[in-house]
Amino acid sequence: MRKFRGYMRFMRRKILRDPMPPENVAAGWALGMFVGCAIPFGLQLVVSVPLAVLMKVSKIGATFGTLITNPVTIVFIYPLQTWAVNTLLFGGSLSLSNLMSTDWTWEAVCNLGPKVMASFFLGGISLAAIMTPITYFVVLGIVLEARKSKAARVSKTEEK
Repeated sequence: MRKFRGYMRFMRRKILRDPMPPENVAAGWALGMFVGCAIPFGLQLVVSVPLAVLMKVSKIGATFGTLITNPVTIVFIYPLQTWAVNTLLFGGSLSLSNLMSTDWTWEAVCNLGPKVMASFFLGGISLAAIMTPITYFVVLGIVLEARKSKAARVSKTEEK
């Protein structure tokens, strides 16, 4: 639990130290979250950073936002998103236990067949559709509140 709290403090510092306007910081993190959910692990930075440059949003946020999927979390996220979509759209031909034991490499996913690949990508896009706006508004709120507090501290210091 201590490591998680340290990680969350680290992420908060990354959010707050970004010099861009709050909306651009939040948009960068939301972009990273979208890419992290919708694009397979390994290709995310290749997609998120150039998009952040084109969109003129936070490259730091776009990079760190992709960390929703990492070597630790993909063993849970990928099977669940694939199973959920497969159950809803394809009649549930996959078992969750089978997906949990899958090695989530390109080769392994390709060997599972086209329905699994479709389930995987549709599941990622569905997760992205949920997580992207949540990320945007949470990060925006954090940045606005922190900058408001900092402005209040600076004005108090200047009054003295």
